[in-house]
Amino acid sequence: MKNPIQFIQKLKRRVTAKHNVPHPIPLFSIVAFCLLFSSCASYRNIPYFKNLPDSGTVYRNGVQIPVTAYEDIKILPNDILNITIQTVDPDMNNIMGSADISTANPAINPALSRLDKGRDAAPGYLVSSDGTIELPIAGEIKVGGLSTAEAREAIRQRALKYYKEPIVNVRIVNFKVTVLGEVTAPGSYLINGEKATILDALGQAGDMSIFGKRTNVILARQENGKQKMVRFDMNSTDIFQSPYFYLRQGDVLYVQPGKGKAAANDAAMLRTYTIITSALSLLVIVLTRTK
Repeated sequence: MKNPIQFIQKLKRRVTAKHNVPHPIPLFSIVAFCLLFSSCASYRNIPYFKNLPDSGTVYRNGVQIPVTAYEDIKILPNDILNITIQTVDPDMNNIMGSADISTANPAINPALSRLDKGRDAAPGYLVSSDGTIELPIAGEIKVGGLSTAEAREAIRQRALKYYKEPIVNVRIVNFKVTVLGEVTAPGSYLINGEKATILDALGQAGDMSIFGKRTNVILARQENGKQKMVRFDMNSTDIFQSPYFYLRQGDVLYVQPGKGKAAANDAAMLRTYTIITSALSLLVIVLTRTK
């Protein structure tokens, strides 16, 4: 039997025609109508920023949305820092080139190779639990709780004792966020730079799927030893004013699945139920007319 639904429907037509029974409305059509109606209703929650005015002024000139002020991220214990020092003295640069300060004493996080889609783990200086790092020649320096700009200046001041007009660069190389739930590619991602937003994280993960609940995106963040949970409504431009709009190291975003996800997963089951119900309806008609 190639198509059980067509077979059952053909048999029902024969029985109803023979006994002059009005042709019943197929259950499959009712289910399809209900699914279509629910999908049309749920579309209202799919677009981002739907509270943005739909007017000619917005199309011509745009609209200004207030954005929360950005605060520099702070260096935390277990951060890995890439540090480079260059001077105007060629001889000193040659000495440092033989033992590159950006790769010396590497602290490798085993998870990083998985985080960045197989790319080699980045070497650097691991910030200890007391917020310090150990640099060649310059020695131990306190960087915990500082921004990268402040850490750069602290290292530069120490380097002035040993190097001529040093130029220092500091970058956090294990700034990662995790995106879970109804997105195209859930996982953990390394962030290039420091000024990353929840939109950047969703973009890294390939955006939310059609089943993602835009009104309930959850951010989990460690703050002062406690877990902080924040909800975002991606349908509204209010997210730009949230103090959690900019991401921090270790943030986790979770996109909750909507009801459409359950409906999609149950599609095969609904098809099976439809076949069984149609068969039972046919059996009832046959038994009723044979009495």
